[in-house]
Amino acid sequence: MPDHARIYIEEAEKYHLLISKQPLLHDVIEEVRPTTGLDIVDVGAGTGRLTAVLASKARSIIAIDESAGMLEVNAKRLKELGLGNWRTIVAEHRKLPLENASADLVVAGWTIAYLANDEVEDGEGNLNAAIAEMKRVLRPGGTIIIFETMGTGEKQPNPPAILKNYYKRLQEEYHFSYKWIRMDYTFENTEQAEELTRFFFGDALADRVKQEQLKTVPECAGVWWLHI
Repeated sequence: MPDHARIYIEEAEKYHLLISKQPLLHDVIEEVRPTTGLDIVDVGAGTGRLTAVLASKARSIIAIDESAGMLEVNAKRLKELGLGNWRTIVAEHRKLPLENASADLVVAGWTIAYLANDEVEDGEGNLNAAIAEMKRVLRPGGTIIIFETMGTGEKQPNPPAILKNYYKRLQEEYHFSYKWIRMDYTFENTEQAEELTRFFFGDALADRVKQEQLKTVPECAGVWWLHI
């Protein structure tokens, strides 16, 4: 598999091109928690997949990520939108540099899994710390929304085995509600589909894309939410 940590640091623009081929998520978030006038924190914000679609309605939004390179792309996009209600912070999920009870909504897209999967040391402890921090910065009545993969190249939910315990804990231990959605990638052509899937997902999926001449690559995602 490609080195995602290196990609996030060194190839943020190419990563953003990949995720730009997926549907926007504003309507999904609005169904859980209307965002107009809220103070929002985007944890693991990356290049702004969620930040950019939430900022226009938010009172304020803070994008937090460990990769300065990813946040540079995020900031560029927000500037191009002409918005001034945002800031970026280089930090990690388990120690958010924010005041207690300072936000109404915390979103985390495709990010906590890197800390909480079965292959990392103390994944359970990492998840405990990340959830505790998100709860700490929320005001009473605040909401957490988490997005994660339920299977790339899949038409029905089929998550990687190393993530199943993490997802189970969200629902059974932390009492998050859950649903799944389709987040298919729609590429310009098969060549782009092959190049970008090989770049981020590896040879197995890219070889399938080439063999089947796919321009649309199916993807399932999970949405978990908790009202505090």
